[in-house]
Amino acid sequence: MDRSCNLLFALAVFVLLYTSLATVPNISTDEAALLALKSHISSHPNNILASNWSSSSPVCSWIGITCSSRHVRVTALDISSINNTFHGDLPKEMGHLHRLKLFDIRRNNFTGAIPSFLSLLPNLRYMYLTMNQFSGKIPPSLSNLTKLEVLSFQGNFLEGEIPRELGDLRYLTFLDLQLNKLTGTIPPSIFNITTMQNIAFTSNNLTGKLPITICDNLPNLEGLYLSGNYLGGVIPPNLEKCKKLQVLSLTYNEFTGTVPRELANLTALTALHIAALHLEGEIPMELGNLKKLQHLRLAGNKLTGSVPASIFNISTLQSLTLTINKLTGTLPSDLGCGIPLLEEFLCAENNLSGFISASISNSSRLRMLDLSDNSFTGVIPESLGVLPASIGNFSKSLQIFEGNGCQVKGIIPEEIGNLTGLTRMSLFNNELTGHIPKNVQGMLNLQELYLQSNEIKGTIPDVMCSLKNLGALDLSGNQFSGSVPPCLGNATSLRTLHLAFNRLNSRLPASLGGLRDIIEFNISSNLLSGEIPLEIGNLKAATIIDLSKNIFSGKIPSTLGGLHQLIKLSLAHNRIDGPIPDSFGKMLALEFLDLCYNNLSGEIPKSLEALVYLKYINFSFNKLSGEIPTGGPFSNATGNRRVQQKQLAW
Repeated sequence: MDRSCNLLFALAVFVLLYTSLATVPNISTDEAALLALKSHISSHPNNILASNWSSSSPVCSWIGITCSSRHVRVTALDISSINNTFHGDLPKEMGHLHRLKLFDIRRNNFTGAIPSFLSLLPNLRYMYLTMNQFSGKIPPSLSNLTKLEVLSFQGNFLEGEIPRELGDLRYLTFLDLQLNKLTGTIPPSIFNITTMQNIAFTSNNLTGKLPITICDNLPNLEGLYLSGNYLGGVIPPNLEKCKKLQVLSLTYNEFTGTVPRELANLTALTALHIAALHLEGEIPMELGNLKKLQHLRLAGNKLTGSVPASIFNISTLQSLTLTINKLTGTLPSDLGCGIPLLEEFLCAENNLSGFISASISNSSRLRMLDLSDNSFTGVIPESLGVLPASIGNFSKSLQIFEGNGCQVKGIIPEEIGNLTGLTRMSLFNNELTGHIPKNVQGMLNLQELYLQSNEIKGTIPDVMCSLKNLGALDLSGNQFSGSVPPCLGNATSLRTLHLAFNRLNSRLPASLGGLRDIIEFNISSNLLSGEIPLEIGNLKAATIIDLSKNIFSGKIPSTLGGLHQLIKLSLAHNRIDGPIPDSFGKMLALEFLDLCYNNLSGEIPKSLEALVYLKYINFSFNKLSGEIPTGGPFSNATGNRRVQQKQLAW
């Protein structure tokens, strides 16, 4: 009897042990979880998981999987670098990967809510769900991941508030919730995580104020990214306690007050972005003490006073944007000498005055220069074009030069052709005189040239046609004479050509019909004569054509009726005769049609009734006859339906 009892007891112990061992999670548990994930992926291009994640091969050899040698369990799941885009959701079996330390599914198309079962992964240290399509709220239960160091949910569709429980993650170093739809205030608990190095909440809908003690418990903070929200109040002077801070980005918020002088104590700072706020007062001269600063953005505020000279002595500075403020005073006479690494200098739309110093060429890496809409006087420094060997490759580095509305006088120097890297030059609304130098042919990368509203004269040089990348040319409002260069018809990259309000004469070249991709063509208010070339009907992409206020004669080419993208057409104030082409009824996108002050005759074509988008019509002061059409854009015409020569506008 005793022997039987002992056997039964031993058998029971064996069964219990076997059952217990059978339920202990192992690599088979991990395999089942991963196969469940595979089954929840509805689309995986090239079927890479179908061929690789298979029970016929060891789990630890699967693509994107790393296992520990000690426990032989999955410790890392990383399918972010696989050259595919996976679609699907996360199955609950993922919560069984208890040894997982890294979970990285960046740059895919996973959908649904962020599952709360992810909080069941006790060893997780790095979680990257960046650039997917997750929606809903952030689960507060993620605070159970007590070993978590990195949490990145950037670029999803998450809503609701940031859970205050995330402040319990005592080892967190990187919290990235950028590019979502989060609302509410930032939980103060976030600013009490002493291990934190980067807080990134850019481009959400966050409101409220920053704590006045924001940096009391953030000794390791290196980056604070809060741009593109609705945060208000003052910028806390307490930020000076974040001694390791390298990037402070608060742009596009509702902050008020002044620029705190205490920011000058952040000696590790490399980027200070406090643009597009409501800041007033002067720029603290102490900011010149930031000897590691590379990017200073103060644009779009209400800052007053002069720009401190100390700013122009930060030798590490690469970009300085002061645009759209109320700054006054002059720029330093040695501008450029203390900032040799400067690549962008934007100070448009202020009240700055004085001369632009030739020493600016010492900033030999300058790519973007915008001095427009100020009260600068004097001439364009020759050093922008004349480049001694001592300043190296300045001519190749400058990409954008804007100086519109600066009261700049004098001629365009021939040396401007040395700016071979320039892609955009804007000098409109100044007092420039002389000619366009032929050396512009050296600006082979030029894409946009705006010289309108100056006093430049002479002919438009043929060398303009050699600028094969030129997409926009505006020479309106000058004193150009002679003909329109026929070779411009070969400048097929042109999308905008404005030559209005000059003294151009002779005939319009038929070769301009080669500009098949032109969108805006305005040559009004000149002295051009002869017939309108049939080839203008080849400008199939054009939305605006304005040939008004010239001396064109002959008939309107019926080919214009083939311009199906055209929105505005003006042939007013010429000497054109003959009928209005019946083909005009095919310009179905037309909204504006002005043919007034010509010698047009015959009836108004009934085909124009098809122009249902036409909002403005003016046929006044011609020799038209017959009945006014009744349909489409003519339905609003009142009174006598007979043509009245002086009153044919709607």
